[in-house]
Amino acid sequence: MSSLLLLTSSLQPSTDVLPGLALLGHQVKILPAEGSALLEAPDSDLLLVDGRQELAQARDLCRLIRTTGTDIPVLLIATEGGLAVVSHDWGMDDVVLHTCGPAELEARIKLAIGRSSAARDASDPEAHVIRSGEVVVDEATYTAKIGGRPLDLTFKEFELLKFLAQHPGRVFSRQQLLQEVWGYDYFGGTRTVDVHVRRLRAKLGPENETLIGTVRNVGYRFVLPSKKNEASADSARLAPSRGLGADA
Repeated sequence: MSSLLLLTSSLQPSTDVLPGLALLGHQVKILPAEGSALLEAPDSDLLLVDGRQELAQARDLCRLIRTTGTDIPVLLIATEGGLAVVSHDWGMDDVVLHTCGPAELEARIKLAIGRSSAARDASDPEAHVIRSGEVVVDEATYTAKIGGRPLDLTFKEFELLKFLAQHPGRVFSRQQLLQEVWGYDYFGGTRTVDVHVRRLRAKLGPENETLIGTVRNVGYRFVLPSKKNEASADSARLAPSRGLGADA
């Protein structure tokens, strides 16, 4: 699930501007199609610019977005008639018809976000490393560690840990996790999520299994340890052992 920002002058809900969004689980925030709206815009993974009616205004807005230096991908929403005049120098990353279906829209969103992430990775060698507490996930090498200890994970266990670690504290339903980790076209039941969470907790170990928290009747979240708990754990590790051979 991605965070999308829709810039439109329409008073319609987002699912009327782009009906394909109705069947996708993305979070959509709507703002006026004006440059000033970008000043207080929340963080987002992708911008959608409504060009169904005011195509010239949408073109200018796409160009303005690029002048701000942002690397957030921009998708222009156009009609079939508008496609005839769209040009590469408008500054958007892709164009999507307002009538496109959910599968095509999902693919274009993922491709645009993926290209943007790849560009950031190329300029920042640490961009593919996710750090949440003692958990370190390396997307480039498909490896994960906890406190420096390598975790022997299956592909889906790795993807599940990566996704949860990317959003610490945020609660996801089982259905959302199915869509994000297993894919939009996966038809298995939500019990699959429970099974993988149980296996993942077992591999994290008894001292770290609580990192994957259960929210009753909702789903799961990644839980970062509190500073107090971290301090207690550090003290326990540093305390001298008192085995049988220790001085009384």
